[in-house]
Amino acid sequence: MAASPAPSVLARMADLVRAMPAERGGALWRLAPEDRQLDANVVRLAPGAEVAAHVEPDLDVLVYVVNGNGELAAEDGRQPLAGGCVVWLPRGSRRGLSAGPHGLDYLTVHRRRPGMTIRSAPGSERAGDEPAGLLDRVCPACGRPAPEGVDVRFCARCGNRLPER
Repeated sequence: MAASPAPSVLARMADLVRAMPAERGGALWRLAPEDRQLDANVVRLAPGAEVAAHVEPDLDVLVYVVNGNGELAAEDGRQPLAGGCVVWLPRGSRRGLSAGPHGLDYLTVHRRRPGMTIRSAPGSERAGDEPAGLLDRVCPACGRPAPEGVDVRFCARCGNRLPER
């Protein structure tokens, strides 16, 4: 029987936030151990940046605002966000985040998704056919696919800009 990982300090929030220039957005930290049940990220939205409104069909997400301010856009309106806010984003709900003039740093925690697999597109088994490419819908930073049928510009998981189409 393999030993379970030992509890440990993984990061210090103040160091993460200090390490990235305030005007630059993106993932500051990701939970890395392979054998885990959770995913967690610390994300910085640059001043004025946003995670476009979208629906996450599979996962509840808990957001803790570490630093800065902004807004949560939900079906029932907009709500202000500031350091110390804890937000629950239930699966199936429409949500978006936008950063205020000083940016927005936040921690997300949710159940880990199973890894992505690459398969051939249906009907592409004939010699010489290429499977349909969806790489413009996959975040280059964290690998999360963007929802289909929705025009999104930023990854809902880590906040990084998606490739241009």
